[in-house]
Amino acid sequence: MSRQTASDSMMRAAMKAPYLQRDQEHALTVRWKERQDQEALHQVVLAHMRLAVSMAAKFRRYGLPVNELVQEGHVGLLEAAARFDPERGVRFSTYAAWWIRASIQDYILRNWSIVRGGTSSSQKALFFGLRRLRAKLARAHPGVPDGVLFDRIASTIGVSAADVALMDARLSAPDQSLNAPIGDREDGPGAGRQDLLVSDAPLQDQTVGGMIDGERRSRWLREAMEALDPREREIIERRRLRESGATLESLGDSLGVSKERVRQIENRALAKLRTVLLERHPDASPFVT
Repeated sequence: MSRQTASDSMMRAAMKAPYLQRDQEHALTVRWKERQDQEALHQVVLAHMRLAVSMAAKFRRYGLPVNELVQEGHVGLLEAAARFDPERGVRFSTYAAWWIRASIQDYILRNWSIVRGGTSSSQKALFFGLRRLRAKLARAHPGVPDGVLFDRIASTIGVSAADVALMDARLSAPDQSLNAPIGDREDGPGAGRQDLLVSDAPLQDQTVGGMIDGERRSRWLREAMEALDPREREIIERRRLRESGATLESLGDSLGVSKERVRQIENRALAKLRTVLLERHPDASPFVT
């Protein structure tokens, strides 16, 4: 069954489901809470699907399919049922309304645009309240510049005027594909937007050349290290070839010599490496200091 068919079936069943009296609702929610009675859960959820359908319809202006919003409202309804405490004396519809709205709003924020918006409470309030607040202020203060409206909206919601301006721009225009052609040419579509983006990354030939040079220098170094005696090799490896180089003092303690002696051995080993590298690979001179 497709998502569309499942949603349509769910909405038809919801419209036919009987309303629950307070005592019926309490008995069913207690059965679900205490015994995990699936039939009780089904009756409670089905009786309140009207609420999810009604709330989904209020968000249809965001351009997403209503059947998908209803499905998300159903998810919120199930979450409310899982958390509801029937002994607190609150009607289930009152408790579930918040979870249904939150689930639908989260879905809209995830899917309304390919550019992920802010998910903080203030950013969500801005996303869902901007159009309403702007229309209200424009009616109360006709002719007021956008900058003044943005300042007042920002003050009301608790965000910056820059955030309001950015959200207004996002809500005013659809996403633009980077593959969309800009202009037309006689031989076909013009260049896409992505063709005009400037990248700071190195060119591919530079990247590949750097990889080849790096592998060659690593091989040269491994060959040169074979000319060192075991103690010299250990000092160079621990001092120069590890991300966190060992100190002269710690090396001296592990080798049983003074740190000054470690320094002397290190300098001697480095001189050996330079000599071996230049003898075997004269073109390595730019990399040998």
